[in-house]
Amino acid sequence: MELGKLIVKRERKAVYRSGDYCVKLFDEGYSKSDILNEALNQARVEETGLNVPKIDGVEKIDGKWAIVTEFIEGKTLEQLMDENPKKFDEYLNKFVDIQLGIQKKTCPLLTKLKDKMNRKISTSGLDATTRYELHMRVDGAPKHNKLCHGDFIPSNIIVGDDGKDYIIDWSHATQGNASGDAARTYLRFCLAGKEDVAERYMSLFCKKSDTARQYVDKWLSIVAASQLVKGNPDEKEFLMRWATVVDFE
Repeated sequence: MELGKLIVKRERKAVYRSGDYCVKLFDEGYSKSDILNEALNQARVEETGLNVPKIDGVEKIDGKWAIVTEFIEGKTLEQLMDENPKKFDEYLNKFVDIQLGIQKKTCPLLTKLKDKMNRKISTSGLDATTRYELHMRVDGAPKHNKLCHGDFIPSNIIVGDDGKDYIIDWSHATQGNASGDAARTYLRFCLAGKEDVAERYMSLFCKKSDTARQYVDKWLSIVAASQLVKGNPDEKEFLMRWATVVDFE
């Protein structure tokens, strides 16, 4: 397959358009198991009936692994928010509605959110006492089996020219507690320096899902600890402050 126009370049991967296909090309040395797991996650989510770009294949291009999906004509929700600031509230409402639609689905073969969080906490670099308390918080959370995106941000939604909204990037998908997924989205807004948007998002999510803010807040230290695993020095101080401020009960 020939690579076409570069759409976006991210750390250790790039996304191209090749005719009717979208090609996510991973750098050499990227974990093959992670790439195959991402493709499997997306294939499983396809089966839920959500609007997800269909997987066409996993292949090697010039010695690098690539995931090939159908190309969706449209703009990301992030682009629309930036281009139409007067419609920001409308787009934020759409954003939360899409997330709640995802969380109405189940996908029983996906990794459990609790298992993933416990693994990440164990390798977070936090001290033993903090890790213990975080593990207890994860284990004590109500057991749910809702579909969780794992990185639900506006750039991962394509508003298609066909009038449909498509959700992309399912590499972090799990099944579990929807509030854990909401806490992750809140964290991502904060890490991007959009604390005001984070608060508006959280208020909308809690209102539309009839969820107490305190309930979602219990996941903030957990998702902060899980983010530490990425080892981003620019985020460390912020994440350490969140991960170690745990309202222990």
